[in-house]
Amino acid sequence: MKEKKGIKQLWLAALLGFGLTGSPQAKEKPVKVFILSGQSNMVGAGKVDGGSSRWGSQFIGPVVSVYPGAYDPKTDYDTLKPVETLKLESFGGTNPTPYPEGGVQVTRGFVQVKETGIYEFRPGYGGSMNNIMEVDGKVVHHQEPGRQAVRSQVKLEAGKQVPFKITYLTNDANGLGWIVRLDVPGTLSALVNFEGKYPYLKNDKGQWTARDDVYYKGVVAATGSHWLGVNGGRIGPELGFGHVVGNGIEEPVLLLKASQGNRALGWDFLPPGSEQYEYDGKVFAGYKDSPMFWEKGTEPKPINWYAGKQYDDCFGAAHEVLDHFDKNFPHWKGRGFEIVGFAWWQGDKDRYTEGLAAQYEKNLVHLIKTLRTEFKAPEARFVVATLGQTAKDTKPENGQEKNEKMILDAQLAVDGSTGKYSEFKGNVATVYTHPLSQGGASNSHYNGHAQTYMDVGEAMGEAMLKLLKGD
Repeated sequence: MKEKKGIKQLWLAALLGFGLTGSPQAKEKPVKVFILSGQSNMVGAGKVDGGSSRWGSQFIGPVVSVYPGAYDPKTDYDTLKPVETLKLESFGGTNPTPYPEGGVQVTRGFVQVKETGIYEFRPGYGGSMNNIMEVDGKVVHHQEPGRQAVRSQVKLEAGKQVPFKITYLTNDANGLGWIVRLDVPGTLSALVNFEGKYPYLKNDKGQWTARDDVYYKGVVAATGSHWLGVNGGRIGPELGFGHVVGNGIEEPVLLLKASQGNRALGWDFLPPGSEQYEYDGKVFAGYKDSPMFWEKGTEPKPINWYAGKQYDDCFGAAHEVLDHFDKNFPHWKGRGFEIVGFAWWQGDKDRYTEGLAAQYEKNLVHLIKTLRTEFKAPEARFVVATLGQTAKDTKPENGQEKNEKMILDAQLAVDGSTGKYSEFKGNVATVYTHPLSQGGASNSHYNGHAQTYMDVGEAMGEAMLKLLKGD
């Protein structure tokens, strides 16, 4: 993704990197690692599209025709007489009518949707994806063996029948497929395709593209391992974050996301070394204690969970990835890595318990210090994002709003620019996300609005770069 060096630049770099004996004087700089964590919104709930669904009822009168020989791109199969035809009683779903074997299979029929909109078709599964699909005379899917699919959107009117044709390029042919609505407001596909936002996410052919200098690895609930790009039906802030830091850092970047939904900093993510405290007649658990709290003066009855269990699980998994860096990232084998930043987006679960909300600032300060110590990265920058539904000028009217405000104030307080924590000056920043939220609340995942996730991610990335550059 970054501009490639010219031949002269590479030649000069080679000369500078070798001494008179020809041995390297300096190795490639290590991969820059950012560890992202938090709860469900960090895991990611931004919708990429209107949701894919198995096709079936949208297709009317599908018939497969079989033609002799192997597929020939120069052949016009519409002018040939098939050796066999079969009406497909079941098309799509999970158990479509089996196709006849042998020859070239071409399926024809009509498509009719219930809602007017812009759609994408994803015909086939596995080897059967190697086909050319046309809808209303337009090629909407083209995938040759060993190559990536190229897809085009098509606008369909509700209740109107239009012809479709699928020409399979290999013997792997079946009636499986998925249909996707692209123009649902708030989805990433609608934002990129129809509102002109985040153009860097697609290539010049209009397909989702991936970077070759930023890699994403998820553990626990944040699964996946791939070069950074749109991959699946949901996104988190890592997409915007990764593009910003990738553009601003010369070295390659690893985004290691260790996250789990519905978890509280004051309970599940409680860092090691946290001590018990009292609040409103209750004793709240310290690290490794169980349950979360108990009445003062009583003997607690442990449950099948303990304070800090999610911390141990998430960051233990992160250690496991980094401890086997060369094995997990063979494309960077021998290069090494450096943890340069942490990103934290969390707070929803703590807002339901006043005792946790009241302790949030202390716990967050301890989390920042503990992660830097645990990962042996004392200089790593730390970026926190607030809960989007809560404004700075909020005047709480009930207990939960009071808790939300305490959490917001705590997250804003750790920003190094406030001066409250002198040791955080220039190395901790808080992103105030209320202006970036497109609606909804943290517990509803901001209604899955992709712009919220993209804008929060970009803002966190910009804050991280500013800290790294010492601005």
